[in-house]
Amino acid sequence: MAVQWYPGHMNKARREIEEVMTQVDIVIEVLDARIPDSSQNPMLTTLRGDVPVLRLLNKKDLADRSRLDLWLEHWRGNERVLAHPFSTVDKADVAKISQWVSQMVPHRGTAEKPIRAMIAGIPNVGKSSLMNALLGRRVAKVGDEPAVTKAQQKLKVTNGFQILDTPGILWPKIENPDASYRLAVTGAVRDTAIDYEDVALVGLKFFLSDYLEALITRYKLKDVTADSEPYDVLKVIGSKRGALRSGGKVDMHKSAEVFLNDVRTGAIGPYIMETPAMIAYEEQLVEEAKAAKEAKRLAKIAAAVPQRQQASNRQYADRHRNNEKDSD
Repeated sequence: MAVQWYPGHMNKARREIEEVMTQVDIVIEVLDARIPDSSQNPMLTTLRGDVPVLRLLNKKDLADRSRLDLWLEHWRGNERVLAHPFSTVDKADVAKISQWVSQMVPHRGTAEKPIRAMIAGIPNVGKSSLMNALLGRRVAKVGDEPAVTKAQQKLKVTNGFQILDTPGILWPKIENPDASYRLAVTGAVRDTAIDYEDVALVGLKFFLSDYLEALITRYKLKDVTADSEPYDVLKVIGSKRGALRSGGKVDMHKSAEVFLNDVRTGAIGPYIMETPAMIAYEEQLVEEAKAAKEAKRLAKIAAAVPQRQQASNRQYADRHRNNEKDSD
């Protein structure tokens, strides 16, 4: 089952983005470098149409560089997409944004024709931090939880560069359940909308498979392999980190909190939860599931036709008998 979270203000934000997109020269899409594809909003891709996009893979210090390079190579060659690893606390990265934007929109950038850029992205990827870094002052509220920004702001970076901030929005239905859990693991979904233990177990299964040594080192685990049960490992983590109830019983909810906090802050080490090949495979599974669901729906309709015909025949026979009685 996919994790879903789509508060009412997000629907309002979608409408506002749609309205102003015609005034935008470029979209600066802030992504979470740990989930380069899952942190893309397909709704935004649809809304921007042919508008070029600068993808900033934020939180690069938390990301596995080897996997990050796979994504940069994956997008290379698309003239409407420019992607760069990024950190809002790296002044050199922030200074390069004007250069990257000008590269994508060479026909604008003067006081008379400033570049109009929209900053967009899902919750908790660092949009507000980027705005504050670009402007050199605190103009946007920053929080360590999603949905801090709830209204649009239009501000001038330089005479030739304007930015429009937008609220972080997810989309009404996340079709890929694996992607939805990756969003929850990394903190894009408000914690009140998730089951901590459920999400932690998904995250732990990933680390056991892809970053086992980092996991073992962080928690000083023994006799743990890629095939170990995530529940058992989470229980060990809880006991080592003091997530205990009275009587020494492990508090699994608290254990999940400890683990997810370590994942989100990078305490276990740099990681990326997806690769282009993995996403292609998951998209194939999603399409197959949708096709199977549609086939089942059509089969159900087809099976119902004879039943409806039988009912129609019975109604016709009843009317015919009634007419005969009336004639008698």
